[in-house]
Amino acid sequence: MIFRQLFDPVSCTYTYLLASRRGGEALILDPVLERVDRYLQLIEELGLRLVKAVDTHLHADHITGLGALRDRTRCITVMGERSGVDVVSMRVRDGETLDIEGITLGVIYTPGHTDDSYCFTLPDRVFTGDTLLIRGTGRTDFQNGDPRAQYESIFNRLLRLPDETLVYPAHDYKGDTVSTIGEERAHNPRLQVRSVEEYADLMNNLKLANPRMMDVAVPANMRQGLNQEEVARRGWAVGAREALALLGQPGVALVDLRERGERERHGAIPGALHVPYQDLQEGIRPGGVLHEAASAAGKRLVFYCAFGERSAMAVQTAQDAGLTASCHLHGGLAAWKKAGGPLA
Repeated sequence: MIFRQLFDPVSCTYTYLLASRRGGEALILDPVLERVDRYLQLIEELGLRLVKAVDTHLHADHITGLGALRDRTRCITVMGERSGVDVVSMRVRDGETLDIEGITLGVIYTPGHTDDSYCFTLPDRVFTGDTLLIRGTGRTDFQNGDPRAQYESIFNRLLRLPDETLVYPAHDYKGDTVSTIGEERAHNPRLQVRSVEEYADLMNNLKLANPRMMDVAVPANMRQGLNQEEVARRGWAVGAREALALLGQPGVALVDLRERGERERHGAIPGALHVPYQDLQEGIRPGGVLHEAASAAGKRLVFYCAFGERSAMAVQTAQDAGLTASCHLHGGLAAWKKAGGPLA
């Protein structure tokens, strides 16, 4: 496995780059906007293809690199389903997995630092965001933080992982890079409490100053969605009601870009082809299923995803490949459901 721990000295943020092999798919966790050029340089040097960019929670101390990475690589942006961010490509929930080629991350909902905090696990390590730090824990005094919820997240979720599990947090201010669950259980001073009440009292009396970037970072990070209006202005979008009228027409092929788990959880538009976004390039090449549907069968391709972000990127890719009859469902399956569209 390729694993890189990258550091932003301004915000003391750790960003993690994961891939199963050189030349394969890559995932990045908690990217910082100002470091995007460095991430992309490293990704190119390793011959990787960035397919997913993930934030563990809504950050208050730096502006996320999710939007910039999406715009420059057309990768999928990912956050937890509890996030209040306007639009990301994919939202994950507790107990699900987040997959790329050769790597499967487990998803754990760990509220407390914020109400949208998530941790991600591999068999030998856990990426704890700001929930569990090295010899510390994330503050709980803003963004709907809750010390009692954090106690539950740490003591009844994270500390139940094996003691040898490596702990990789999203921040460190002392120069430490990695710990283990066993070390934190034994030596983290904030975990040497006898009850949830004692922990809440400790966290409620930290009296910390607000993060320096908070007034800038939080509003900026709330608005990460791809501007689908530009795609619509080019005539490459249909609204949900227009898409309803196209349903079942022989000259139209609806294309579902979501992953299998999303389809199982939320349903799918009846009769739609399933081509996950990661497989789009293969599908639109000559001989690919989408190229054949558009060219040989003369069908109009209508891409859709959860919220319209992946499909907006997909229609641009298809147009670039010469599939000029393609368009996408503006607002995705969320808009389809709101319009009363049927689901299989």
